[in-house]
Amino acid sequence: MTTDRASNGGSMPRRRGKRAASPSPSAASSAGPLPYDDAEAASLANLLLSWYDRHRRHLPWRSAPGERPDPYRVWLSEIMLQQTTVATVRDYFLHFTSRWPTVADLATAPLDDVLAAWAGLGYYARARNLHKCAQAVMRDFGGVFPSNLDALRSLPGIGDYTSGAIAAIAFDQPYAAVDGNVERVMARMFAVEEPLPDSKPRLKQLASGLVPKRRPGDFAQAMMDLGATICAPRKANCLICPWNGHCRGRALGIAETLPRKREKAARPVRRAVAFLAIRRDGAILLRRRPERGLLGGMLEVPSTPWERSDATPAASVTESHAPLPAPWTPLAGTVEHTFTHFHLIVEVHTAHGLDDIPLEDPAARWVPLDDLPTEALPTVMHKIIAHGLKL
Repeated sequence: MTTDRASNGGSMPRRRGKRAASPSPSAASSAGPLPYDDAEAASLANLLLSWYDRHRRHLPWRSAPGERPDPYRVWLSEIMLQQTTVATVRDYFLHFTSRWPTVADLATAPLDDVLAAWAGLGYYARARNLHKCAQAVMRDFGGVFPSNLDALRSLPGIGDYTSGAIAAIAFDQPYAAVDGNVERVMARMFAVEEPLPDSKPRLKQLASGLVPKRRPGDFAQAMMDLGATICAPRKANCLICPWNGHCRGRALGIAETLPRKREKAARPVRRAVAFLAIRRDGAILLRRRPERGLLGGMLEVPSTPWERSDATPAASVTESHAPLPAPWTPLAGTVEHTFTHFHLIVEVHTAHGLDDIPLEDPAARWVPLDDLPTEALPTVMHKIIAHGLKL
């Protein structure tokens, strides 16, 4: 079994006090003793905060030094940043806060507008929960985000990580915000070789023990910045790291191999046939997906079910799912898109020059091409439309 290897390498002083015991070789999981005492934790926090004061990233959702953070902006940024990079989120955040500058504005916005503004960020359940959360804050908390951790967790779309991040950053409470950046820093700092996700409880324990009572919000953001800019996934720039003299992973020469991860199973493949119907005036037929499930509430090009298969659905199956009777023509090539848990391959069939016939499906409607940028269309649907129209 792998261990923290806290008793090997590194340059921390000898342990003292309550947290003095070094973990044994079998204590690498969630319940092991901490490999530092209170004085060492305070020293590490001070080193990191001093570094952060000089090198903090300037991000549109962050308050300036000395300014009180806006919980709405903290919450919005944390939801957007889940599984998404800072570079991608920046413009979306600026657009959202320009259009809906307060939680009250967002709560009263039509869901379709929110979904359309979110299109392209992926993980669309976040957008639906974002809207629900804004409404819950208005309804249950008088338009003010709660500072209590349990109250934050009761809100739609807010789990352990996001509640800790909001409590720390927005309200300066001593909670750890442990995202992928922080997990990487902790794994390297304390040479945790147990692979993710098994090591998550231990990494959270190690991070939580370092949170200072003074400036816990800045500390949370400093940990994120350290992981994003110095202790990066592919290259650890140890020479300029404020913790380089205390890092066991560096001392052991294994920092860049951490964190270890269990080998992932290959993503299964699903296949479908999409039907791109084009009216005489150029409008295309779109359909709203069910509210629950993948891409819930978003618009789609009608298709066969997305099923696991080694081949495209048979013609008889395909025709039974066409949204209307028309001379459908299969196009050469396919559209491919990778989701978190599967890879999708889509064959596109088109029908051009259709009349404005009544639609039997109440979830379907004709959408002019010029209106597509304002519709709640996920990226995979943009790909299908572009392939079908040869854009």
